[in-house]
Amino acid sequence: MELKRVVVTGLGALSPLGNSVPEYWDGLKNGKSGSDLITLFDPEKFKTRFACEVKGFDPKEHFERKELRKLDRYSQLAIVAAEQAVIDSAIDLEEINRDRVGVIYGSGIGGLGSIAKEITDFARGDGTPRFSPFFIPRMISDIAAGHISIKYGFRGPNFGTVSACATSTNAIIDAATYIRMGKADIIVTGGSEASVNEIGIGGFNSMMAMSTNNEEYKTASRPFDASRDGFVIGEGAGALILEDLEHARNRGAKIYAELVGSGMSADAYHLTAPHPEGLGAALVMKNALEDAQMAPEEVDYVNVHGTATPLGDISETKAILSVFGDHAYKLSISATKSMTGHLLGAAGALEAMATIFAIQEGWIPPTTNLNNLDPEIDPKLNLTPLKAQKRDVNVALSNTFGFGGHNASVIMKKFTE
Repeated sequence: MELKRVVVTGLGALSPLGNSVPEYWDGLKNGKSGSDLITLFDPEKFKTRFACEVKGFDPKEHFERKELRKLDRYSQLAIVAAEQAVIDSAIDLEEINRDRVGVIYGSGIGGLGSIAKEITDFARGDGTPRFSPFFIPRMISDIAAGHISIKYGFRGPNFGTVSACATSTNAIIDAATYIRMGKADIIVTGGSEASVNEIGIGGFNSMMAMSTNNEEYKTASRPFDASRDGFVIGEGAGALILEDLEHARNRGAKIYAELVGSGMSADAYHLTAPHPEGLGAALVMKNALEDAQMAPEEVDYVNVHGTATPLGDISETKAILSVFGDHAYKLSISATKSMTGHLLGAAGALEAMATIFAIQEGWIPPTTNLNNLDPEIDPKLNLTPLKAQKRDVNVALSNTFGFGGHNASVIMKKFTE
């Protein structure tokens, strides 16, 4: 069976750096911090009182009041990002065959805010079960894909992926696979997350996974730095339109990049900690390269998972050295979570976009806040510290790893006929 080629023809983003794709990329390129004091609830009693929130987002500008009753914040962000991507792709909704347009869109946690509200309201009541009829549809992590499908009448493959922080990369991989196999012409894919709330912050604090650097919250996300003390939680949504190349050509679509390979693997090691030698991380990159039929030397840029956790950053750099050998020292490497924070299930979609724009514009976004490299990390690696670097990029790889040992990587390439 001859596999179809898959290209990216539309993008949408709501991020801590801005509520559009141009704002997001401009923020990355210029090393903007998306971290600030939490405004979505009163964090005074929590160990962490800052996060990378989506700022200036008013759901009433996008949804009727009646519709908002049905939507958790994570679904609101997802629908708006998908709308941006659909508009950007210039799909003619009257001309395309909607039976062959799908939505594969994920969330690592789903409607955590809705869960918190309903349970809190019940606990504060007299024990009488008074739950919203929309509670379950608001909180389930597949529902964003359903909403997007319903909005546009897309009747192709439709489901949500869940693999913690690898979620939206897995969604992109699944979408690409369906198109490569000829089961769809176009798929809206990506992920969203909205877990900046009491139980999200409290839960991650109890794991001691998040930074508690409340005094220096603007620069608290410090991948690879010796002073890092955990990730900074973020929220947001990213949407990509993946399309069969022939279908895109026939409608005269603009093409951002070609998705040429993907990989998946498991650490099979620990619930939350990575394998100390990065075995799963190395395997997923090898699998992606094999799928793309590429040699390691063909890769120019790696957008790392790079969460600023003490164990994760070291493990990932070991994996890169294992896979790329001496070529690792010629790579450009950066951790854009230093600016966006960790968007959990939405991270992969927005970071895949970072690789696309690195290819398109020839800029490597920086790893900000990297002032004092961890001595356990090889100093010869180019981690793009502090400022963006100019570089021609033909091939870029994006890594995402999730609790449970879930690993997913995608490879984007400059599109050529």
